[in-house]
Amino acid sequence: MGRRISFIANLIPVAALLLLASPRPAQAQIDFSGVWQPVYQEDVPERLAGPALRDYVGLPINDNARQFADSWDPARITLPEEQCRVHVSPYIYRGPTMLRIWEEKDPKTQQLMAIKHYISTYEQTRTIWMDNRPHPGPNAAHTWMGFSTGHYEGDMLVVETTHLKQGWIRRNGLPMSDRATMTEYFVRNGDLMTHTFVLIDPVYLTEALVKSQDFTRSTREIPQQAWIWVCEPVVEVDRPDGEVPAYLPNEHPFKNEFGEQNYLPEAAVRGGAETMYPEFQSTIIEGRRSMTPPKPPPPPAPAAGGAAR
Repeated sequence: MGRRISFIANLIPVAALLLLASPRPAQAQIDFSGVWQPVYQEDVPERLAGPALRDYVGLPINDNARQFADSWDPARITLPEEQCRVHVSPYIYRGPTMLRIWEEKDPKTQQLMAIKHYISTYEQTRTIWMDNRPHPGPNAAHTWMGFSTGHYEGDMLVVETTHLKQGWIRRNGLPMSDRATMTEYFVRNGDLMTHTFVLIDPVYLTEALVKSQDFTRSTREIPQQAWIWVCEPVVEVDRPDGEVPAYLPNEHPFKNEFGEQNYLPEAAVRGGAETMYPEFQSTIIEGRRSMTPPKPPPPPAPAAGGAAR
């Protein structure tokens, strides 16, 4: 009996080593394939109508970004070279778009090689490489979608993107540099997909910028017209060659409009990392003491044809 116990005791570590050495079963991966449409319950004013000029609240921008945006004139997009300028991947998912996702696999091994995104806005095809290839060197070409590699962490797809062209982080002129990098997290719960990204920009941001948006999976065929993005630049405004609409420093004609309309002091309007945190509320309260509160809106007019009282 003693020898039997000793044999079992000696066998336990050997079995443990065999278990560690044996190949583990492949981890299940969520399939994001399908057609996805954005849900605008989050950030509706920014993502549809667009933000106000000089609305930088809650964004970790630095003085470089602030000066760039303060000189930005919305008329700039009337320039032919700006009319069809593609939105970069950190921004393109936040506007009106149709998104088709599919997988590309090795025809023999069925190994997942890449995940493809077709984005109807500006008709962009984005490749997320899933084959462990390295990112190219710093002198490789930068593109609108950048160079992306992905991997799964459980049911979550994590994507790293580099080599982006210069773009925007907000439509009121806040820029993103070509040195920015992005990490994305795609999570699917049935027919709902949440896309969260973390943007690092050493040129225009002092901290990471984190945003998220939701998509819902379409269960019906989408008309072909929904995928077509026709953009042909034309001369909309007759102006001298080389003239670019812009505001000179300290000459922004709407500099105080957003703050006055929303009863916000300049310290809040100008943005910065500190405006992202709850503690900044005390700064807003203090700044309002020197401001004139906005007049309340007039009461609604009585309905026409109403009975006299």
